[in-house]
Amino acid sequence: MLTSDQIKKIDTQDMYKTYENWPEIAEQSYYKKFDKLDVKDIDHIVFAGMGGSGTIGDIFSSILSKTNLHVSVVKGYSLPKTVNERTLIMCTSISGNTEETLSILENAKKSNARFVSMSSGGKMEDFCEKNNLKFYKIKKDHSPRASLLGFLYAALNIFEEIIQINKNDVNESIKSLYELKKGILVDSLYKKNMAIELAEWIKEIPMLYYPWGLESVAIRFKNSMQENAKKHVMYEDVIETCHNGIVSWEKSSNVQPILIRGSNDHKKTIERWDIIKEFFQEKNINYKEIFSVDGNILSKIVCLIYILDMTSIYNAVIGKIDPSPVNSIDFIKDKL
Repeated sequence: MLTSDQIKKIDTQDMYKTYENWPEIAEQSYYKKFDKLDVKDIDHIVFAGMGGSGTIGDIFSSILSKTNLHVSVVKGYSLPKTVNERTLIMCTSISGNTEETLSILENAKKSNARFVSMSSGGKMEDFCEKNNLKFYKIKKDHSPRASLLGFLYAALNIFEEIIQINKNDVNESIKSLYELKKGILVDSLYKKNMAIELAEWIKEIPMLYYPWGLESVAIRFKNSMQENAKKHVMYEDVIETCHNGIVSWEKSSNVQPILIRGSNDHKKTIERWDIIKEFFQEKNINYKEIFSVDGNILSKIVCLIYILDMTSIYNAVIGKIDPSPVNSIDFIKDKL
């Protein structure tokens, strides 16, 4: 079992300490006094952002999927053709210097959509100030990926008048984070630490299977494992894989399947899980299941992300890899 001393030795920039404070960061961000964004007659929201910033859009896409708001997530340079005067475009760059998101923000000069931005400063803050655009400055915690909950709960706070997410659901999600924290920190008194157990199990290439509503969790885990543990990761919708991806398991592989499950998945989704598990058992393929907490969709998503982000840090430490540096990303940014 991992120890705090091992983590401190390898995690030289103390990323794990930020994660230890995630519930507190979420709560403080949600109750911080921001000017509420109150924009009328919106039926389409575009979330533009890359990497950790892009995860915010993925999460909102999931939690708003059953509302009348149409949500688009942009991870690149171009806006959808459906953008019009009833569109709100939320540009998020935790660093404030993301080239792709700044490119999206440039559209504010020629579009009749409404624009709003969030960052910790940088070029985005300067652009918004010069062009009289609504801007929110949010504190960065350690790194863009570790800042996810601070920015997410700030957005839930700021968008309260536009995005009708029940306040009780937000409070439930924060309470669930506090409860979960007790069992996934390295010094947890619980005998079963699911984040460490999963980290120790992942030795090759993880393959994540998820139900549609939890896609944001799978994308986030892929990103976190890639950045923190420097591992290749794949992911696929559990229903879709039954029509193609399942065939790849007919031959031996160094891929390890992980089933990301909701606590109350749709009955047809549960049926697929049961069939896939039976298939894996017949083929002697080892797999892991990770279940969400009970509760609303926001609680499920943020708590799964909390477990799996901690898993990515623990897996990095087990492999004697410092989770903080992302030299490959720096190389690409230097070339742009």
